[in-house]
Amino acid sequence: MTDLKIQRRSLLQSISLLAAGGVTLLRTGNLQAAVEQATQSVNDWPDMEYRTLGNTGFKGSRLVFGCGAALSRGQANKLLEPAFEAGINVFDVGYRGYYRDAEKNLAPFAKKRRDKIYLISKAPAGDIKAGQSINVAQARQAANVWKKFMEKSLRELDVEHVDAYYLMAVNNPAVIRSEEIHKVFSDAKDAGKMSHLGISSHENAEACLLAAAETGWYSLAQIAITPQGWYDWSAKNTLAGSRDMVGLRSILDTARDAGIGLIGMKAGRHLAGRKFSGWGSPDAFDEYYPEKVMQAKLNAFQRSYAYVLANGLDAVNADMQHWQYLRENLIAATSAQKLFG
Repeated sequence: MTDLKIQRRSLLQSISLLAAGGVTLLRTGNLQAAVEQATQSVNDWPDMEYRTLGNTGFKGSRLVFGCGAALSRGQANKLLEPAFEAGINVFDVGYRGYYRDAEKNLAPFAKKRRDKIYLISKAPAGDIKAGQSINVAQARQAANVWKKFMEKSLRELDVEHVDAYYLMAVNNPAVIRSEEIHKVFSDAKDAGKMSHLGISSHENAEACLLAAAETGWYSLAQIAITPQGWYDWSAKNTLAGSRDMVGLRSILDTARDAGIGLIGMKAGRHLAGRKFSGWGSPDAFDEYYPEKVMQAKLNAFQRSYAYVLANGLDAVNADMQHWQYLRENLIAATSAQKLFG
């Protein structure tokens, strides 16, 4: 009877594995990816590459696990350990007001791997618009809003300390230069609540990045950028009139010289588009790639990630909710220098 139970259990496990791998095989036609999906193994994946992230001194993986959308409802909880095993050691999340349960869902993994990973969260400093002038009272209010979100993030993550906390979706250089914001950071750092200050920006990013560099207060910047140039959050496309990434290199170098580690986001976002507005433009960036890149076994998203990593960024943040995308993004992150170097 025991042998029959064992055989039955093994049969059920095999059927389950075949089902998981079969979905990937039907979707992609990639047998290797299907086998890896079925076995959930990162063996034989490329070795992760690392860069020191600004003045943090931390050698971070060139691929950042974007936990916000991926963990908002627990969709990708099971990918955290495989991502870590594959060499990803930077995990970026965000406050409950935007990302629902993401911080809470990340908490068990973050506590387990706390001494091996770089943990980032973020929240906005109120609702100050781009171009809006702010007085001291408004700056103080914005700083207090950000402080309350930061303290709530610590509770959600069930930790006493994060490695970095960002001003999320910041688009106003006046906020970045705010002494009140910097004081909240300094006080939190002295209290052991965070080590480094950063920004994330997908609107007015160039001005915000230069403002951050000017202050000397910031260690990290997560910026929305594509091979074609700055990403426009409102248009869901490359910013009209933007220089391409090569043309923006002097801006990126200015930030790096100020000790800011550069992490990209939205590098391939408008390649896919949205169902209600069309299927995107998968060939939008092809003009920037040499022939050997176009001949490489990479899809449009992988090419865009590899390109931005080879042209000024230290890492790229990716939203990975499926095993296939984790694998594809890791391959892209480890192909950058080989293809464009």
